[in-house]
Amino acid sequence: MTYAIETEGLVKHFGKVTALGGLDLAAHRGTVLGVLGPNGAGKTTAVRILASLMRPDEGTARVCGHDVARDPHEVRRVIGLTGQYAAVDQELTGSQNVFMVARLLGFSRADARSRAAQLLERFGLGHAAGRKASTYSGGMRRRLDLAVSLVGDPEVLYLDEPTTGLDPESRYELWDIVRDLVADGSTVLLTTQYMDEADRLADDIVVIDGGVAIATGTPEELKSKIDRQTLELQPADDGQLGRAARIVEELSGIRPTTEGKRLRFQVNDSALPPALLRRLDEAGIEVVELALRRPSLDEVFLSLTGSGRRTDPAWTVETERSTA
Repeated sequence: MTYAIETEGLVKHFGKVTALGGLDLAAHRGTVLGVLGPNGAGKTTAVRILASLMRPDEGTARVCGHDVARDPHEVRRVIGLTGQYAAVDQELTGSQNVFMVARLLGFSRADARSRAAQLLERFGLGHAAGRKASTYSGGMRRRLDLAVSLVGDPEVLYLDEPTTGLDPESRYELWDIVRDLVADGSTVLLTTQYMDEADRLADDIVVIDGGVAIATGTPEELKSKIDRQTLELQPADDGQLGRAARIVEELSGIRPTTEGKRLRFQVNDSALPPALLRRLDEAGIEVVELALRRPSLDEVFLSLTGSGRRTDPAWTVETERSTA
């Protein structure tokens, strides 16, 4: 199977600190690979190696078939990179930023001007092309940074925590841009601290901790590995929360948490919700909401990377897909 990005046994040391301890990951062509992990897990180190900005101590990494250590120039030819903070010249206009990079990549002056205009329009910045980047909002600078990274029409795009510090509207705009890029055939490696971002954008996810992959699979496959669901209960009368909580504990042996006007607790018994409704009805407690939901990606992430992290091989989900 052909991958756009693939690493095997990637190791990187910084003195006595091991940033990567044998990382394996793979991204299918034309998909988004979400890379998750706590701070210091090795995400940015992996991106820097895959961008040929840093050499691994051990292991191999290939991008579109090119080895990052042996063929760094070929790797740079097929990639684009957007880091955690917009790397644009604040004193240049939006158009000048894109034009400058295009010229550095060998575009003629006419082609560079054309490419700049095309990309700025694509990212909704045509109206601000003549303004200095210093006058752009955070979301606009992010879009300009993306436009710059796409000047060379890369096959693979690395987005290293691209929405850090953005307001919700700007985040949603960036998500739409990523979806459009993938629809056009690009492969995206996305590192993020936002679980909802990974859940909505990633086709596959790899969770890194301690410099190694501890879980892989689609968002739904990872969620299915937690056999607990969360039950939320809201009595019509707030004054009945205490009684409802006692009934929950009697039936399940679990003491629920109180969040506002609701009780929450985790269950793995599908027979419990109807039994609970009967007991509450018998006790004269009216219920306005009883919702059973699957684990969120946040809960999966905490389960994997927290103190109670599982290391069972069953956490790794092998998925077979054909690629064009």
